[in-house]
Amino acid sequence: MSKSEQSTANEYKDRNAKNTRTLRNWTATWVVSMAVASFAPKYVWEFNTLLTIIAVVVSLAIGFGMLLANRVYLRGLDEMQQRIMFDAMGLSLGVGLVVGLSYEILEDIKLISFQPEIAHLVIIMCLTYLSGIIAGHRKYQ
Repeated sequence: MSKSEQSTANEYKDRNAKNTRTLRNWTATWVVSMAVASFAPKYVWEFNTLLTIIAVVVSLAIGFGMLLANRVYLRGLDEMQQRIMFDAMGLSLGVGLVVGLSYEILEDIKLISFQPEIAHLVIIMCLTYLSGIIAGHRKYQ
């Protein structure tokens, strides 16, 4: 490998590491903001409407920041990694849509007696995304 190629490879690794850290930080901050918006109204400020609205708006803003960091992260990947990620995202979206709508129908037609929870759908989508990433890496090994 020439010095120029090695320099380019090092730049890619450094940029990818920086984008990964940035995405991690945005994601962690968003998770904390979601916890504050979810639990603080009940346990900290006794359902104060103004504080609750502020917490939700801040969480939304941080969530959009996380989405932008994810976009930068994805654009910084090489073509093969982008392909793996986009395939996994497409699979997760498709499974989430089909399973989510079917899950809602089950409650509407009284085949389940409980209210469908969004958390169940989020778990299914996360597991599908993880499976898609693993399958993509195995496919392109």
